[in-house]
Amino acid sequence: MRIGIFLNPSTIDSYVAQCAAVADEGFHSVWSPQIFGMETLTAIAVAGREVPGIMFGTAVVPTYPRHPMTMAQMALAANDATKGRLMLGIGLSHKVVIEGMYGMSFARPAAHMKEYLSILCPLINDRAVSVSGESLTFRGSVSAPDAPPCPVFIAALAPAMLKLAGTMADGTVTWMTGPRTVQDHIIPVMTAAATAVGRPQPKTMVGLPVCVTSDVEGARVRAAKEFAIYGQLPSYRAVLDREGAAGPADIAAIGDERTVAAAIKRMADAGATELVANVFGSSAENARTRELLGSLL
Repeated sequence: MRIGIFLNPSTIDSYVAQCAAVADEGFHSVWSPQIFGMETLTAIAVAGREVPGIMFGTAVVPTYPRHPMTMAQMALAANDATKGRLMLGIGLSHKVVIEGMYGMSFARPAAHMKEYLSILCPLINDRAVSVSGESLTFRGSVSAPDAPPCPVFIAALAPAMLKLAGTMADGTVTWMTGPRTVQDHIIPVMTAAATAVGRPQPKTMVGLPVCVTSDVEGARVRAAKEFAIYGQLPSYRAVLDREGAAGPADIAAIGDERTVAAAIKRMADAGATELVANVFGSSAENARTRELLGSLL
């Protein structure tokens, strides 16, 4: 299992510096979200020009505000800038965001993602597509002759989305999902779908909060507060319940070096392709956590 570090870009300069530090420490990748801050694929394009030696992933870029043709253009530009080191993670976001903030319909989200992938993936791989869907249409091509294709991962937790991750994408990128759920639900559903259509084994990128600390109870309190929203959103609540976790603090890898290393090993044993570590805590805890993660490379 490879290990990557989750970074949330705030400014271009700080993001480039943080990416360089991750590369210097020998980690496989940097993964960054697209929420309400900086446009992440732009930040990755800049960082990728300056920082060699690591992969760059998005976890994740919401689909609804971006037509798949636009997403393909952005991804191809970033993948050109990084010389083929982009891993594009996309996701639906959540009803409260798409309807409540954007004023867009969140009806039939799995159908939306299927149409989205039917346009996005051919444009990334073949540069042309003709799809007339119920909610998404594109008939045309994109011109990016020097940009290599990039893998596409979708945020998938429910069976319908996992089947799409196996049949139309390169796998999934998860968040707030424990090892039992990864092993017994995420990977089997996705793999069975891929096998049925003759596709290769999908990859499973697993995002997890991580903190090496001597103050375990304090770290759990911080995790419960910092990640509280993920215990309330329906998609994450479902996988927390499946894992038997009361909340995000029960999913996070928290403890001393031996405890956290054992938690990471459980995720590797569950079949995860890559751990995306969201390192949290104090500066001293962050340094201690990164040191442990580096020792596990």
